[in-house]
Amino acid sequence: MMQANRHHGGHGGHRGQDVQKPLSVSSASSVAESSLLWTGVAIMVISQTATFLHIEPFWSWNTPIAWTGFILFADSIVYRARGDSWLRSAPGEFALLALISIPLWLVFEWFNLFLRNWHYTGLPENFWLRQFGYAWAFATISPAIFEGAELIGVMRSGGSGRSGGSGGSGGSGELGKSEASRRLGEIPDLPDLPDPPDPPDPPDQHAPGPLCIALGAAMLASPLVVSSETARYLAAPVWLGFIFLLDPINARLGGESLFADWRAGRFDRTINLACSGLLCGVLWEFWNYWSHAKWHYTVPIMENLKIFEMPVPGYLGFPPFALECFTMYEFVRLMLRGGGRPIGV
Repeated sequence: MMQANRHHGGHGGHRGQDVQKPLSVSSASSVAESSLLWTGVAIMVISQTATFLHIEPFWSWNTPIAWTGFILFADSIVYRARGDSWLRSAPGEFALLALISIPLWLVFEWFNLFLRNWHYTGLPENFWLRQFGYAWAFATISPAIFEGAELIGVMRSGGSGRSGGSGGSGGSGELGKSEASRRLGEIPDLPDLPDPPDPPDPPDQHAPGPLCIALGAAMLASPLVVSSETARYLAAPVWLGFIFLLDPINARLGGESLFADWRAGRFDRTINLACSGLLCGVLWEFWNYWSHAKWHYTVPIMENLKIFEMPVPGYLGFPPFALECFTMYEFVRLMLRGGGRPIGV
């Protein structure tokens, strides 16, 4: 009898060790999440404070440094809410996104040769250091917008699941089971698993056709075929043209598409991306304003009425710019790999 008791007690002790192990893993994961979140906050606060005080290297590198902090911060918030994020769940595609973000922004730099709407000052004199600064800053553009869109989605969904209820019921059910298990003492508190990815959409045969694509091409061509003085007023067609040009193609290829979302009555992606564009636009201008290496605008519309360096009407361009970043990246992604992580939902 005593041997049976000892055996039972030993079995219970072994079970306690099994329970303790996942609990410690969960605790370590939680600490890592908090560390990255507060690391992101610290990077933004330290870099901006040092920029106010003209302390290098922050004064000259504030934009890429602060955006790196924002990406860590936003990704951590999203992961805590959903158990799924760009950096944690798709690090390979995140690296691809950052890499592709560089040439995608260079497309707009090329258009600016005709628009002449902005220019840079205070850049490093060393050629290679300057190119590194360009690459780092440009590599944060699309990641910041997409991370910001998911952050907006988390805020719109009340801090859990995806906005608009996508995956919300499944997440709620898991939380309910986890809470019940804690009360009953049946299993340890384990982190919720991310919702399974939605199946890829089939090619949309009802997507806008050649007329829409032609309209987008005409909008993008407009600054190239007019006088240099007129071209300075044509930033709006450039900030909209890629949506009309590429989104119908993405839909017909079976990729993620704004037009396909709208036809299905889904507007969460559009809202999240547009709000992220405005949020990122304000942060871009805030972090740029006090920096030594910075951009200046020469927009010929309300040029003297500015918030930071940006003329007030220019802020209207940030939401469509975010939608363009989505359509451009989705098009490149479809060409390279045929799909990937959902964007902006």
